[in-house]
Amino acid sequence: MQLGTSIFLIAVGAIMRYAVNTSVSGFSIHTAGLILMVVGAIGLVLTLLMTSVWAGRRTERPVVVRDRDVL
Repeated sequence: MQLGTSIFLIAVGAIMRYAVNTSVSGFSIHTAGLILMVVGAIGLVLTLLMTSVWAGRRTERPVVVRDRDVL
């Protein structure tokens, strides 16, 4: 899950949880919004952790310069 997807899930979940005033029988829109917000938050944390782990591995190899032997 990428950063944008996580933020999108949090936003949609917040809209469903706090801004929708509709009731449907057999399905709770508010609970579904809460689940989307939790999944988005978990995805956001995992994305940030993976980004910080992989950020340290992008090291360039040092260039070795050696003088030529003159005969």
